[in-house]
Amino acid sequence: MIPAPGEGWVRLSPRKVLVDPVKVLRQVLVPALIALVGVSQSGGGLPWWSVPLVALGACAAGVLPWFTTHYRLTETQFQLRSGILNKRTSTAPLDRVRSVDLEASLLHRILGLEKVQVGTGVDDERITLDALDRADARELRTTLLRKSPAPVVAERPGAGTGDEIDAGTDAPGEHDVVLHEPQAPAQLLATIDWSWLRFAPFSLARLVIVAGALGVLSQFGDQLPIWDEDTARSAWDWVTRFTVALVAAVLFIVSLVAWLVISVSGYVVQWWRFRLTRESGALHLTSGLFTTRSVTVEEAKVRGVELTEPVLLRLVGGAELSTLATGLEEGTHQVLPPCPRHVALAVGDQVLGGAGPMNVPLREHGPRARRRSWLRHADGVFLVPLLMIAPFWFFDLAWTWWAVFAVASLVAGAVVGEMAYRHLGHALSPGHLVAGSGALARIRTVLETDGIIGWNLEQSWWQRRSGLSTLVATTAAGSERVVVQDVAVERAVELADAATPGLLTPFLATRGG
Repeated sequence: MIPAPGEGWVRLSPRKVLVDPVKVLRQVLVPALIALVGVSQSGGGLPWWSVPLVALGACAAGVLPWFTTHYRLTETQFQLRSGILNKRTSTAPLDRVRSVDLEASLLHRILGLEKVQVGTGVDDERITLDALDRADARELRTTLLRKSPAPVVAERPGAGTGDEIDAGTDAPGEHDVVLHEPQAPAQLLATIDWSWLRFAPFSLARLVIVAGALGVLSQFGDQLPIWDEDTARSAWDWVTRFTVALVAAVLFIVSLVAWLVISVSGYVVQWWRFRLTRESGALHLTSGLFTTRSVTVEEAKVRGVELTEPVLLRLVGGAELSTLATGLEEGTHQVLPPCPRHVALAVGDQVLGGAGPMNVPLREHGPRARRRSWLRHADGVFLVPLLMIAPFWFFDLAWTWWAVFAVASLVAGAVVGEMAYRHLGHALSPGHLVAGSGALARIRTVLETDGIIGWNLEQSWWQRRSGLSTLVATTAAGSERVVVQDVAVERAVELADAATPGLLTPFLATRGG
């Protein structure tokens, strides 16, 4: 059981002493293997007693934190105290708690533990309790996220519908009183559909992991005992026995199969048993195969959503959905896996309260914005051919190829500029500002107008010549700004004034005078 307010400091679960040694060993495993390879290549060797010494050190490093970590609840604060020589106390006022996330690795799940992360939205810091009993972790989350008590209605037995009293007006025992605190049942917004696996290969989020693994392999591959100069020469001789086209085809097929396996397996591991629900005024997201996550965000903190359609995912009709919330360290949080676009639109409308801004048509920004988009992207792409002039000059290469490369770059810039313009637009639905943006990825950002705290009107030199501007709505949610790019100045002012009536009135009156 978690401590009640004022009960004093308590330790984490004793089973934490089984978690931390494994964590320390996992952190030192890769550096130890690299050091072992280096020592073996230099002809030396490690003494036999080094292995038990490392294991003993890992156990000590894992056991000590349990003795020195305590937490407690007061009437107004949640506090965590840790440290051996340097004592540290982290404090979160209960009225500033914005999120409480639960996470459990495979080892945590075997031991019946969960990790609790308490976020306040201040300085990107979270208070982390690494090992609590599963029941205690969920009870702590409920306690920390509990809102102000709703009005409680009390009824005397036999009283009619209108016979209601305040629950605090009568002394205890004076009346036989039954208290009612209505709670809405949990509403399921989305759950995993394994037909969505078809979108996994078109999401390149895991390509970064593959690139990092290849980078590590390139750095240390030549240090492995199985790879030396003779092995490399033998491999090259084997490759040259076949035609280049055949080798390229085989490599392409192998790479494609490997990517399919990596992307699909990563999708399954991350989104296993995914559920998104609405309960007690909060959004709850749970998912994960080996490491389970349980993220809770109060709906009062959610100020909008962002629909993202990366270029490859858009080709197969897929999209991703994230929420824009205030007081969270990340600001945006993905609440749906890559899924059909119509599913993301429907869930986005449900998160926003069913107002329907996800499907509202966007107002185009006109020919001037199209030309500006073309020029912006053509200028950036044409820098590459300009930088290629020096190599062509010094190596006396054929300038025909440079001309072909330059023309191809301009065409690519024009295509990307046209795509960026087609994604551009804005709309104002009841209670929501909608902005379209993105070049290769199409992005639709929906922000509650009540979450707008100010406006910025920006103009570059080129925009001033075209009569365009960039309208920025400042907010405390998400990335703290929603941008409406290349919109006519007059229309930008009208949009800002319509979205937040009265906020710009003094400035418009001064301008008119």
